[in-house]
Amino acid sequence: MDIMNNSITIANYFLKKSFEEGIEVSPMKLLKLVYIAHGWHLGLFDSELISEPTEAWKYGPVVPSVYHRFKSYGTDRITNIEFPSATAKNEFNQLLADKDTTSFLDKIWEVYKPYSGGQLSDLTHQPDTPWHKTWNENGGNLTMGAIIPNETIKAHYKEKFNL
Repeated sequence: MDIMNNSITIANYFLKKSFEEGIEVSPMKLLKLVYIAHGWHLGLFDSELISEPTEAWKYGPVVPSVYHRFKSYGTDRITNIEFPSATAKNEFNQLLADKDTTSFLDKIWEVYKPYSGGQLSDLTHQPDTPWHKTWNENGGNLTMGAIIPNETIKAHYKEKFNL
């Protein structure tokens, strides 16, 4: 599993699952699902799921492209898969053909789909989480768009796996 994906592609996969199952997904829930999937991928496979860095914002970890693509929904349910380009649609189709990655994403979906965006946000804000360390201990609250290092995310999810 060494393939890296566009963040919007991963977001669209979770939206596809939500539409198939009739489960509402807000922008906050989608942001947290993409972040959590990336974290587990780093922790389990030592490789990045998404090519974009995660940033520490006031209300938690954010993948900026996902935030900007879906922010127009506010706190409402997202109703459409978004393909910003033909390349994005091609990448999504390639993801659908990648059974290892889709199987991994399906497992993330199964575990985290019952949670609301707020509940997922709470999970990412707990003490000793990568966001908490970056925001509260490493000065992220003083820097717009402070990057949460992938090494910090990986160590956190490896530790969760070994509990």
